[in-house]
Amino acid sequence: MVLALERPLQARRTKQAVIDCDIHISTPRNDPLGQYMSARWRRHHEVFGGRGHSGAGYPRMNPAAARTDSWPPNGDPPGSDLAFLQQQLLDTWGIEYGVINWTFRAGGQLNLEYGAALARAANDWQIAAWLEPEPRLRASLIVPYEDGDLAAAEIDRLGDHPGFVQIILIARTAEPLGRRKYWKMYEAAERHGLPIGIHFGGEGGGPITGAGFPSFYYEDHAGMPPALETHVVSFVCEGVFERFPALKVVLIEGGMGWLPPLMWRLDRAWSLLREEVPHLTRPPSEYVREHFWVTTQPMEEPPRKEQFTQFLEHLDMDDRLMFATDYPHWDFDSPADAVPVSLPPDLQRKIMSENARALYRLEPRG
Repeated sequence: MVLALERPLQARRTKQAVIDCDIHISTPRNDPLGQYMSARWRRHHEVFGGRGHSGAGYPRMNPAAARTDSWPPNGDPPGSDLAFLQQQLLDTWGIEYGVINWTFRAGGQLNLEYGAALARAANDWQIAAWLEPEPRLRASLIVPYEDGDLAAAEIDRLGDHPGFVQIILIARTAEPLGRRKYWKMYEAAERHGLPIGIHFGGEGGGPITGAGFPSFYYEDHAGMPPALETHVVSFVCEGVFERFPALKVVLIEGGMGWLPPLMWRLDRAWSLLREEVPHLTRPPSEYVREHFWVTTQPMEEPPRKEQFTQFLEHLDMDDRLMFATDYPHWDFDSPADAVPVSLPPDLQRKIMSENARALYRLEPRG
């Protein structure tokens, strides 16, 4: 649900607990990451910086893809000031827990060793600047995901830290995520009991479509779900869940309306072509419903409200839907307005807090 940008948001507290599964942060203008690097990589960071594929991380709907009212008073970027985030999001909306998904571009660095150093620094800064001073926050572990060994090393370094509840990847990777090059990362994730989160965005070196590069940011923004579809299909077809049966995957900010027809198509194709993938022992839809979770923002809003309930029936993942605001971005969803229809109280509680509580093992706060 897109909210107006030109006026401050008026909070309307919900009666049930709220766990926000998609909060974005950024570094302040005085980039603090160098102090968390070795001298060798601090020098590289300051002199050369990163090397990645060209492209836009977000459509330029609004500066920093942010709500107009989300810029801190000190002029730093939205999501860089903890006190302002506490006041504008956690306190205003009564958020019990919030999960930081910092879509930082360490994972997509072409210089893999620098990407690993950047990920280490980013994670250490998240602990010092966000997790230690604010007990309501949890974070996603940033890893150099294009190299399985380097990613696994960072997961083993911090995977048991209580502040980290998942590993964050960006949707547009160099290859479909079921490929064997990523398996050491999944092995480490399973070893530490951490889900894999896949978030909207990224520049993996290829076009966002199967037919070349689009012309407009609008196409880029609306066309992200096929990247997530590719990963879902790849995870299933490559047999990742047969190899890693405890692995959990969260699809973040990519919608969910495409999931039911994708599962129907996969099941139909598997009934005809299963001889090619003998490692799959069950229909693809069973793997999807067992191993994938999805966040609500952007929420599906069909033209007739009754179609939303019908969509939930087709999806059949009531225990896998998790609320997200996408703060501080321009298409922020408030806890009071995110769900377009009135839902049964038990389902409302699951979506707003309890599914996330179970997945991320969050204790109720008194």
